[in-house]
Amino acid sequence: MWDAVQRRLRALAFRGWRRSLGEELAEAIQVIAQQEQRTQAEVAADMLMVGLDRRRVAELNLARWHKLTQREQEITALVCLDLSNREIAERLMLSHETVKTHMRRILQKLDLHSQAELRLMYADWDFSQWLKGKK
Repeated sequence: MWDAVQRRLRALAFRGWRRSLGEELAEAIQVIAQQEQRTQAEVAADMLMVGLDRRRVAELNLARWHKLTQREQEITALVCLDLSNREIAERLMLSHETVKTHMRRILQKLDLHSQAELRLMYADWDFSQWLKGKK
């Protein structure tokens, strides 16, 4: 549902902001309600719940990020960019064992069990600048 709202708002934005955001949002809600054969109040409530939940998760992930040391953040970013432990070690001029130790600590701090879970947690973050040596 959230994706449908975003697509609808993007489509409306291409026509220009002739009306207020409130009017655009109301129109998007009306269209979705008709498509899903639901009331506008139900669609609006669901949209609000989804938006608040996404914000809560984003804030939680940011708080978790700040628990990591700078080196752990760097390794996390590189893991999320699909580099292997060996590639990370080579890139950061660390031993493979040191990277493994950092990974254990990262997973422990974030209460995760695998690098796959770590990638999933930060899947919507853009770490591309980390490949260029920028943060």
